[in-house]
Amino acid sequence: MTSSTPDRTSALRRLTARGRGEAHRVATPLELFFDLCFVVAIAQAGAQLVHAVAESHTGEGILNYAMVFFAIWWAWMNFTWFASAYDNDDVLYRVVTLVQIAGVLVLAAGVSRAFEDHEFVAVWLGYAIMRFALSSQWLRVAWSTEGPERTMALRYAAGVVLCTIGWAGLVILPEDARLWLFLVMALIELCVPAYAEKDHPTSWHPHHIAERYGLFTIIVLGETIAAATVAVKTALDEDNALGELLPIAVGGLLIVFAAWWIYFVVPIHGHLSSNKQAFLWGYGHYVVFASAAAIGAGLEVAVEEAVGEAHLSALAASAAVTLPTALYLLTVWALHSRYFKVGLAQQLVLPVTALLVICCTFLEDWAVLAAGLVSALAVATGTTLTARMVARESTGHASDRAG
Repeated sequence: MTSSTPDRTSALRRLTARGRGEAHRVATPLELFFDLCFVVAIAQAGAQLVHAVAESHTGEGILNYAMVFFAIWWAWMNFTWFASAYDNDDVLYRVVTLVQIAGVLVLAAGVSRAFEDHEFVAVWLGYAIMRFALSSQWLRVAWSTEGPERTMALRYAAGVVLCTIGWAGLVILPEDARLWLFLVMALIELCVPAYAEKDHPTSWHPHHIAERYGLFTIIVLGETIAAATVAVKTALDEDNALGELLPIAVGGLLIVFAAWWIYFVVPIHGHLSSNKQAFLWGYGHYVVFASAAAIGAGLEVAVEEAVGEAHLSALAASAAVTLPTALYLLTVWALHSRYFKVGLAQQLVLPVTALLVICCTFLEDWAVLAAGLVSALAVATGTTLTARMVARESTGHASDRAG
């Protein structure tokens, strides 16, 4: 605990905000454990997406994946921003956080039924456990504060509870109404933070938030690495399929390595200077996380198609990898990279790479390897352009000093 953390004795009774300018603010072991437990739910969603796509139920699989992943991402994101502002790490805070972890495990247990039987009871129950626990944290903040901050906390608590009740419609409404319910409830959920903080913003920490999102990105990419590892193992186990699977394994690893490099090449925390910028950036990560996880699912689909276990074409299997890869590249560029690119050439690297990755789809059996090589080339091109810009600036500064 740092000296800036609230006194342990008073924190047992009150939950007050931490400073936005607090130095050396990093992710805690509890937050890392929280993220790790969310991997279980992400892995379940990815596995079910693989099954749906491999059985040619692509549209239905993507829709279920989007709905389940929203629940996972939104619960994770709400806790992350709350913890950035109010983590005092006392006993009660830890216990309530562990309850939220239990909720995500319940949600994960219900993912297969949501995909296969369209039964959302366990998913909603797990989500409700997480959300009601978070609401209790906001009520604790309201009890500990006064004025606009107390109003903000009460708005959050009420919004979380009401939205959780609204999501119960996934359990009781007929199937043909669930998509519309999802769209309406997702929009309402996204509006809760903006409404709650319209008079008093929370004191989230920019560097801490950027680190938390980065760590979760690593966890999601780790799931994709696991999928590439499955491809390698399958290639070793089935000697007759080595030629078909090795390009998928190599291409998959190149895609994941490039995805990591591109995300972490820029320090984004300096851009998160207001709620408007931070909310847009934070909300956009739904696409970043979902597409990163979908890359892993796509690699598994490509492997199954290569060994004849999937009921879809080689073109469709290739698209299962290339489309989420292109979406990831475009979203990271929009949220991250474009703020640090200088000149048209640097700005075009990722959008052009995304387009080329989509074109790789039509190479079918060689699509994943080609997409991996294109992604690696994008990293090399971006690094070269940045190095040249730095060299020019250094030369210019040297000339100015000489003059």
